[in-house]
Amino acid sequence: MDDQWLSQLPIKGITKAVPVGGGDVNQAFRLETKDDTYFLLVQPQTTADFYAGEIAGLKAFEEANVLAPRVLGNGQINGDAYLLLNFLESGSGSQSDLGELVANLHQHYSKNGKFGFDLPYVSNDESFDNSWTDSWSELFVNHRLDRLRDALMKKHLWNPSDDEKYKRVRQVILDQLSKHESEPSLLHGDLWGGNYMFLADGRPALIDPASFYGDREFDLGITTVFGGFDADFYAAYNAVYPLDPGANERLNFYRLYYLMVHTNKFGTMYKSSADSAMNQILEHE
Repeated sequence: MDDQWLSQLPIKGITKAVPVGGGDVNQAFRLETKDDTYFLLVQPQTTADFYAGEIAGLKAFEEANVLAPRVLGNGQINGDAYLLLNFLESGSGSQSDLGELVANLHQHYSKNGKFGFDLPYVSNDESFDNSWTDSWSELFVNHRLDRLRDALMKKHLWNPSDDEKYKRVRQVILDQLSKHESEPSLLHGDLWGGNYMFLADGRPALIDPASFYGDREFDLGITTVFGGFDADFYAAYNAVYPLDPGANERLNFYRLYYLMVHTNKFGTMYKSSADSAMNQILEHE
């Protein structure tokens, strides 16, 4: 990150560029000028549209009045894609406030009444087709779970026995979703404990979206995989936007999805957890 590279950003007078944690996808930097602080994401040797989906998600959050980083710039410098955001200073806050924020997010629905998004989800490890569909099960099962199943089989992370179990689980999911009325809510799409923060003034904010319009239980299922959300979060969410009967069983579908994502990305260390998630679904068929 040299001065020549930094000089091509749409901000002037950068006095400091410090590497910071930005997840396992991007290089991330805190940029300082005399008057302000910025957050910079960089994807080496990639076109600028690598960030198109994230930008669209952040702008959807802004329209929904959900606190998140603001997009200040996007482009390509010396072959590297970048996304420039305002810097959010971290602090501490209330899980109840976070639950209310997510419930508010989920009460914004797609304008066309369909499930999907205008852009696909793209990352270094996997991509998902977000083409608009009339049913949630088509988007979730056909475009997400089946794609992950194909990837796991291709990488030999699953064997024929795993595949047979998946086929049984797949049918249970289709049967259960056919009895559940889904609405196309605006989702974060990757709502684990590392993708929210509290600002210095205590307000909750959502970061690093992989947004699309889908069943809100998708986001909530993901919150249960690695922790970071306590009873106050779920109580506040339910007070604002109560969950439908049977939600606890359906959350298993989205835990399975997230564990399949992690098996595909990180390998066999998550395989047994994904297998346990499939067993739980079959226990409730």
